[in-house]
Amino acid sequence: MGGGSNNSHNIDNGKYVRYTPEQVEALERLYNDCPKPSSMRRQQLIRECPILSNIEPKQIKVWFQNRRCREKQRKEASRLQAVNRKLTAMNKLLMEENDRLQKQVSHLVYENSYFRQHPQNQGNLATTDNSCESVVTSGQHHLTPQHQPRDASPAGLLSIADETLTEFISKATGTAVEWVQMPGMKPGPDSIGIVAISHGCTGIAARACGLVGLDPTRVAEILKDKPCWLRDCRSLDIVNVLSTANGGTLELIYMQLYAPTTLAPARDFWMLRYTSVMEDGSLVICERSLNNTQNGPSMPPSPHFVRAEILPSGYLIRPCEGGGSILHIVDHFDLEPWSVPEVLRSLYESSTLLAQRTTMAALRYLRQISQEISQPNVTGWGRRPAALRALSQRLSKGFNEAVNGFSDEGWSILESDGIDDVTLLVNSSPTKMMMTSSLPFANGFTSMPSAVLCAKASMLLQNVPPSILLRFLREHRQEWADNSIDAYSAAAIKAGPCSLPIPRPGSFGGQVILPLAHTIENEEFMEVIKLESLGHYQEDMMMPADIFLLQMCSGVDENAVESCAELIFAPIDASFSDDAPIIPSGFRIIPLDSKSEGLSPNRTLDLASALDVGSRTAGDSCGSRGNSKSVMTIAFQLAFEMHMQENVASMARQYVRSVIASVQRVALALSPSSHQLSGLRPPPASPEAHTLARWISHSYRCYLGVDLLKPHGTDLLKSLWHHPDAVMCCSLKALAPVFTFANQAGLDMLETTLVALQDITLDKIFDNNNGKKTLCSDFPHIMQQGFMCMDGGICMSSMGRAVTYEKAVAWKVLNDDEDAHCISFMFLNWSFI
Repeated sequence: MGGGSNNSHNIDNGKYVRYTPEQVEALERLYNDCPKPSSMRRQQLIRECPILSNIEPKQIKVWFQNRRCREKQRKEASRLQAVNRKLTAMNKLLMEENDRLQKQVSHLVYENSYFRQHPQNQGNLATTDNSCESVVTSGQHHLTPQHQPRDASPAGLLSIADETLTEFISKATGTAVEWVQMPGMKPGPDSIGIVAISHGCTGIAARACGLVGLDPTRVAEILKDKPCWLRDCRSLDIVNVLSTANGGTLELIYMQLYAPTTLAPARDFWMLRYTSVMEDGSLVICERSLNNTQNGPSMPPSPHFVRAEILPSGYLIRPCEGGGSILHIVDHFDLEPWSVPEVLRSLYESSTLLAQRTTMAALRYLRQISQEISQPNVTGWGRRPAALRALSQRLSKGFNEAVNGFSDEGWSILESDGIDDVTLLVNSSPTKMMMTSSLPFANGFTSMPSAVLCAKASMLLQNVPPSILLRFLREHRQEWADNSIDAYSAAAIKAGPCSLPIPRPGSFGGQVILPLAHTIENEEFMEVIKLESLGHYQEDMMMPADIFLLQMCSGVDENAVESCAELIFAPIDASFSDDAPIIPSGFRIIPLDSKSEGLSPNRTLDLASALDVGSRTAGDSCGSRGNSKSVMTIAFQLAFEMHMQENVASMARQYVRSVIASVQRVALALSPSSHQLSGLRPPPASPEAHTLARWISHSYRCYLGVDLLKPHGTDLLKSLWHHPDAVMCCSLKALAPVFTFANQAGLDMLETTLVALQDITLDKIFDNNNGKKTLCSDFPHIMQQGFMCMDGGICMSSMGRAVTYEKAVAWKVLNDDEDAHCISFMFLNWSFI
């Protein structure tokens, strides 16, 4: 940098310039307006500000460079301080969790010792653990002791509230519940928090503790407003509010939750919520259901709802040093699983699902709000995060309303056509039609839909991960969607009188995905879908050429803990205004159990050819390996004019049935069992397959001197199919050899099926210069010598993913006449990068 003094006009290199306070003030004003001014702007500054006339432009440039550097350092220091505060708070949280676990271990040691000393009293064991206010009976934790009779007076309600507070604290920080870490959740500075689920207690329960960058009062305000963050919450009505002597509040609340599927009724709750401040300044919000055993105030049952129970639950919010809050959450429910079909009961008996949809949802929402406050940037399509969040809530709420179809919202069921696979409902209530209110258009017409029709159905899926199935539905819309229906839906909210679509088989357009925003942990993201190649529909309907869908997607991360996956979309106008009508449709897939035997987390198949096995039905896979099940709920909504109801109903029923058939076809192809069903099925298998396995094994021994396979009896094909390394065969074509066979590991490595395998050429998997050069030079050598051992390297799957392998072996496969039949490759210790 140059230098000089206050009185110096000649700047010598190597010296510093001392600026007067007035000069610094002038430079700071410009920096605030333009941190990186151009040379012309700096010269203009010197001309306009006489106080800077004795400073050369070069020194002005240096000052701005230094100023930007200091700003960068300040921001980095601030970031590191924030990280340090977060790590300090996380360390405190982990120490508290460690203390709690030590108490739990001591409690279990005491139980074990008691069992050893009094084996004859195991059936009648009843001890009290004062550290956690829990009662242990028959080796199990019963968290709700017999309540003393209460009444509906303020004193009686306060007695219930105090009891609820004690039980909640014992669950949040004590050992009243045996908590186990939720599978797949690892605590750390970048994780959402410490998440645990209950083991062996009444009902289902989940617990989480984490850091939130909001003050405790703001956290409490958000958590009490459940409909804003709990997507399953239909309504929360505060019936009465009472103040307590200690400054707390008692609230009598009636809450309704949506049913996640069409196969089960919704839930409602009548409960007491108690908010108070503890002696250490922590805020506590605890709640529990009110029932007849407490003689408290009652709420009559509501039609179409099953009254469920909230056991002592709530939120403990403590201020964190340096700002923010430390939050403990406990959710403990009895969702009355007896009221649903047996196949669905695991939905209502799963603590993992409760943690994902309720407990972790609260933490994610709070972190999202905190991020929006700290980084209020404009995201996709000029929308701020809060506006996009509101749109996602509208999509979710509209979809839930369609799935549940409550009569008090104006829904009425249409008569069935004799087959009960698809349910049709119509809503012509004024409230619903406000969402589809029309706007005038330049063509002089006004869209006037007078009702909304919903076609919905649920189906059970076998042995297909929800995340992979939903990701395929998102990325390959043409495999299940009918563009004529998309065009009709768009026309209903865009333009004037529209006719029913004319089915055009095979007329699927493309799609362009325009990302909008991600939520915390990338659990949910929104995007705008632009449908292409739909110009020919304009002759049937009065509508613009472009069709846009606002789409929300969640649960597609196949490496995360398997959870509910959703794809919800709605046609929107190109103007995309905040108050635009939204009529959502979509899919929801919920796992019914956590078993995933035989599934690879990296399985993503190329279904272009695999879908040709559509002649099989979903029931064919019942005997497949793996035992995972899930339930998919489909709901499609269409706005229409009342005089078209019969035609629209027929069209919607037929469309949903076609979507169900497409989903079954896709699910079957994605299921691991489809590998066996789509080609070779060992055992049994075709004679040609057994012959090929024998040739492969015999040729390997001839050229390399060792056995490739250890047969199961005499079944070489079974041994080859289950061989741990990827074995595949390709043709002897000089140009672009194609694959003709692969075992199960080979199909997994190539991410394909036996049907689609023959479309993959050998040079495609070596899609790099070095790989192709090696292949071209080694191919003649393999044919001449009979085999070749190759060093480890990298190849590509059919989906374009990089695959690394430790070693590869290639050998010529000879038939019974000792003629070359094909070339076989074996890739050892392969894995995706």
